This record gives sequence, structure tokens and C-alpha cells, in this order.
Amino acid sequence: MKKHGKKYTAARAQVAADRTYSIEEAMPLVQKVKYAKFDETVELTLRLGVDPKHADQMVRGTVVLPHGLGKTKRVLAIAGGEKQKEAKDAGADIVGGEELVERINGGWTDFDAVVATPDMMRAVGRLGKVLGPRGMMPNPKTGTVSVDIAKAVKEIKAGKVEFRVDKTGIIHAPLGRMSFASDSLVANAHALVDSIVKAKPAAAKGKYLRSVTVSSTMGPGLRIDTTHIDVVVKH
Repeated sequence: MKKHGKKYTAARAQVAADRTYSIEEAMPLVQKVKYAKFDETVELTLRLGVDPKHADQMVRGTVVLPHGLGKTKRVLAIAGGEKQKEAKDAGADIVGGEELVERINGGWTDFDAVVATPDMMRAVGRLGKVLGPRGMMPNPKTGTVSVDIAKAVKEIKAGKVEFRVDKTGIIHAPLGRMSFASDSLVANAHALVDSIVKAKPAAAKGKYLRSVTVSSTMGPGLRIDTTHIDVVVKH
């Protein structure tokens, strides 16, 4: 059995194991029990009542967090002609055409997100084995393949988060940094959960939000009251 250090144990002791917290209660407590010396990421983990093995129960989408993630992503845009200028003007860090596809195929991955125009997808499609495992393959469903390349770039720069349920029915998604104001983390959490609830597949039966937990990179997890979330989302 894994043994936790004294600092983690002390932090864990401040979290009630026999209760759940509202999002408004949880965020200040996550920050209060901080012991790591770096600016940790705050993350939400949701266990959903879906079976991802069935295509009609896949949960996937994106959300632009109102207060961003506290980190500006390095965005690469693959486009042609005038669309390259639009991407650059919107703030893309790297802009180009098929030459970027060849460079990435050669093993270069010095970027955090990729967007592309539809006409470039024939070439970009060859990058599935490189970008797929990193979760960076452009996809129309997540808005990263778009004729409006400027909008795609701006949304990522503003803090767009992509969420996707894994094979065990769990979604892991970042909310921001520990240095954020508690109210900002609360607003980001509600925006994320709202989007995941709206993405509920029609084929999903029974309780959708099985469990929700918030934690920092190094800190203990706090169980969130899903009844409270459901009420907030509906209103």
C-alpha cells in the first residue's frame, strides 16, 4: 500500500472524509490545504454513468472557461493563403501549410494545440499517429477544424478546454491554477460542469454524474455534492 508523506497527511486531515462539499465550499478549502511550493493546477474529475464502448454514449466537447487556465497555450495553425494571415493576426504562434505537416511527421512537437482549415485536412490527416496520442489532432467537433481559423485560435488562447470521457467512464479536466481567486475557480468549475451536463448522451440511462471530485496536483481530493451541481445547472 502506498504511504503518503506528512504534508499530504496533514492536508488530508483537514478534509472531511464523510461529507461532500458544494463547489463554493470546495475551492477555498482546496487552496487552504495547499502545501506544494509551486503553482499547482486545480483539476475536476467526473465519473459518469455512461458506457464509452458504445458510440452513442461517448461524451466529448469543449468549453471556454470564463477565467482561462492561467497559462497561454502555444497554438500552431495549418492553413493556406489568406487564412494564414487571419490565424497570425488572431495570435497563432506558428503558422504554415503542408511544410508544418512534414516537420511534425519528423518528430517536432514544440506546441500545445493545433488548429486547421478544412481544406488542409487531407494533409493533416497523416498526423493521426503523432497528434492523436497527445490529444491534439484537429477535429471539427471540438472547433479545431474551422473555416473561421481566427475564432479557433482566439478560443484556445482565451482558455478553451477540451473534455472527453475515457474508456473507464471518467473525465479529467483542468480548472485553473491555485493562485486564482476562489471565485474564479468556482466560475470555471460551473462552466465546465454545465458543458459536460449539456453533453449528456440521449442513450445514457440512470444517474449521469456518479461522482465529482476536485483536487490540486499534489493535494487531497474533495468530493462534490452532485445534487447541488444539478440544481445549479438547471437554473
